[in-house]
Amino acid sequence: MDLNDSTSLAELMSRYVSTEAGFGVPKDGWRICLAHEFKEKRKPFQAKDVSLANMIEHVSLGVRYLRWWYKKTQVEKKAPFIDMFRALPLRQIYGAPLGGIGGGSITRGWRGDFCRWQLNPGMYHYKTVIANQFTVCLRRGGQTVYQQVLSTERPPTLQGWNWGYCGEYAFYHALYPRAWTVYHLPGQNVTLTCRQVSPVIPHDYKDSSLPVAVFVWDIENKNDYELDVSIMFTMVNGSGHKDDKSGGHWNEPFHLEKDGESVSGVLLHHQTPVNPYTLCIAAREKSGQEISHQTAFSPKGTCSALWSDLMTDGRLDSPKDSSPPTQKGEEVAAALAVSCSVPANSHNSVEFSLAWDMPKITFGSRERIYLRRYTRYYGSKGDAAPSLSHYALTHYSKWEESIDEWQRPILQDGSLPAWYKSALFNELYFVVDGGTVWVELPEDADISGGLRPEDGGLPAQPELVKEYGRFAYLEGQEYRMYNTYDVHFYASFALIMLWPKLALSVQYDIAGSVVQHDPTERLNLMNGRYSPVKTRGVVPHDIGDPDDEPWVRANAYLIHDTADWKDLNLKFVLQVYRDYYLTQDEQYLKDMWPICQTVMETELKFDKDGDGLIENSGYADQTYDGWKVTGPSAYCGGLWLASVCMMCKMARVLNCESVYECYRDILERGSAAFDKLLWNGKYYNYDSSGRSLSNSVMSDQCAGQWFLRASGLGDDDYQAFPKEKICSALKSVFDLNVMSFAGGQMGAVNGMRPEGVPDHSSVQSDEVWVGVVYGLAATMIHEGMTEEGMRTAEGCYRAVWERMGMAFQTPEAYCEKGIYRSLAYMRPLSIWAMQLALNNQPNHNKTTDK
Repeated sequence: MDLNDSTSLAELMSRYVSTEAGFGVPKDGWRICLAHEFKEKRKPFQAKDVSLANMIEHVSLGVRYLRWWYKKTQVEKKAPFIDMFRALPLRQIYGAPLGGIGGGSITRGWRGDFCRWQLNPGMYHYKTVIANQFTVCLRRGGQTVYQQVLSTERPPTLQGWNWGYCGEYAFYHALYPRAWTVYHLPGQNVTLTCRQVSPVIPHDYKDSSLPVAVFVWDIENKNDYELDVSIMFTMVNGSGHKDDKSGGHWNEPFHLEKDGESVSGVLLHHQTPVNPYTLCIAAREKSGQEISHQTAFSPKGTCSALWSDLMTDGRLDSPKDSSPPTQKGEEVAAALAVSCSVPANSHNSVEFSLAWDMPKITFGSRERIYLRRYTRYYGSKGDAAPSLSHYALTHYSKWEESIDEWQRPILQDGSLPAWYKSALFNELYFVVDGGTVWVELPEDADISGGLRPEDGGLPAQPELVKEYGRFAYLEGQEYRMYNTYDVHFYASFALIMLWPKLALSVQYDIAGSVVQHDPTERLNLMNGRYSPVKTRGVVPHDIGDPDDEPWVRANAYLIHDTADWKDLNLKFVLQVYRDYYLTQDEQYLKDMWPICQTVMETELKFDKDGDGLIENSGYADQTYDGWKVTGPSAYCGGLWLASVCMMCKMARVLNCESVYECYRDILERGSAAFDKLLWNGKYYNYDSSGRSLSNSVMSDQCAGQWFLRASGLGDDDYQAFPKEKICSALKSVFDLNVMSFAGGQMGAVNGMRPEGVPDHSSVQSDEVWVGVVYGLAATMIHEGMTEEGMRTAEGCYRAVWERMGMAFQTPEAYCEKGIYRSLAYMRPLSIWAMQLALNNQPNHNKTTDK
């Protein structure tokens, strides 16, 4: 399963000319030479990529979308939740994001650039701020012998700095939430290793919320003489956004001593009228080291003065006063340097931190103010940056101990291939960099939707939500909707396994919205009809757009009428029992039970002929909303039967025998109808319409069985599908959707014809969806097809991370050639379902690498 690992690593590292391995860099992870150039250059999906048949079929949708888009962008001056005309171009530059969960994120690219910003909640800004850099200064005998910006760039500004570091002497290595960059300094016999550490720690609900990261610089001097080494960290007050020049921003130095430890640095106060924040660069004071700073400098022009200041003696001037507020049109930056001596043939280290403090946030409509999670521990006055920096610099070693303890069993499991270990941890970037917000529950909030427990609803403020707050992440950086539920269905495995309280908090929010009704009529772009924004008894598509007011106005998605979809309610039920099974939280199950009954009663209305199986019409469901379906289908029908099965199990757990008997009867009738209508002897047909394409092979046809297995069900009294048929269907998917597509090297295509060619009937049917593939692989592993599951998932990882250059921006979809769709997407977090399946293997042999 791992035969190509050395070949792939050789390709990404082929231009690395040094033999230096760096200080403490692990074996496993994603590694790339800073001089690497990806040969494959893909383009985003555009209208011209739609087939003529599909274009004709959806011409009315196109016209309606264009009108809506024009009103949104030109009249309301807002960003569309999905912008079909301005898709993100592919920039093959991103690395592991900085910071904890829900406090905003800053992404540092694999070449060292600070290049992707999400400080305003859910709203992304893609700008490389060129002045944000690390610089090294080497001195011997009181003279500077080498000074270099550690960047391969040669920008038109800051010409007074020494740019153009040769990327062939450096490599980047990511094993999230840490990353290492190794710089061999040509001709100097010195190697620098920058270790980037963020507090993303499973089952930790305090430190994991902190908006801060640490950079540990390990300096190896392999000369026969001592060197004085300075590392300088420069940072602009802002994010490269136009408001950097709005005026009123200012910097000030600070020093904080606490518990016998001291840190010093510069605060960069960014005084915007909406969501103001403070950036903070800081360093830890250590014996034999000196911290110096430059409070303010202009990041325009040559900037020779700062460069000369460092070169003179390896230190900065360190003025004591604050800088004056900037004038309109003016930018300001700050610098921090740490100097130390490194003995001959020895090692030393210096430690920096970057923190950002935006304690109070408002979303686009500015109707409500929310407090971020970390304010529970650091207050909401906007003065927490020094304390955050001090805590990070004095506690990051404990973070790393926790990270090592979490990752070690997987990394030392010799039965697991190296690519999988990299994928498993690095795909977790999206938990932080998914436009994520984690906020305190306001004292006056009522998440119940107005229906109290005595009437079959929820408490206004469930204890779990009061204690752990509210959590939301985007469907994707390009698909700007929070907690898109059909996609969260796949991604939720990462949360329920690593931060289960956040997964349950999301479920409480969704449950409260089920009983809500918003009668406001709006136009559905697909069919041109008006319908209510939210129908009672139906799970919402999402909880809102960050450019509007999430948690107040749900269903930002307005392509379809969400009341028509069958899968959202089913996915709620499936997650409720899976979450209970994995957490054993009895209060959660009791709270969710009446909501489960409500949504299943809604679904039963679609059992038109009383055979125990719900029917579809129009579009299959929310997940595959561009792929038409008629009658019972493999996907929704399978989810329905799995949901019925789980209702039986929950009824037994809660001693509701009459409910058990009701759903037991439905399960028996529905399973028989499902087999009769959809089983063709080898796999389940896409749908039961009898159309020419109804026998297409759908890669996700066993999604219901996947959730049953993940929840400890699928056998005996809680079996919805015969095991031999599931295995046969999975074998058909592997043979056709995986091995007959792109030479078996790109994962599983969504739809495949029995004759071995992709189903081109819709935009979605001939795409590969990375998150669906990881879920499919998990299903295979659950059914004992571990080798096939690993081979299936490996194709996606190799395509995305090694050939397409999409590291830390895994897309929703790609086709065999040329195009991708929706960069940085939620669904690939489903790779943690593979780990759950591996954990559940009774005979999973784990051998430890020596």
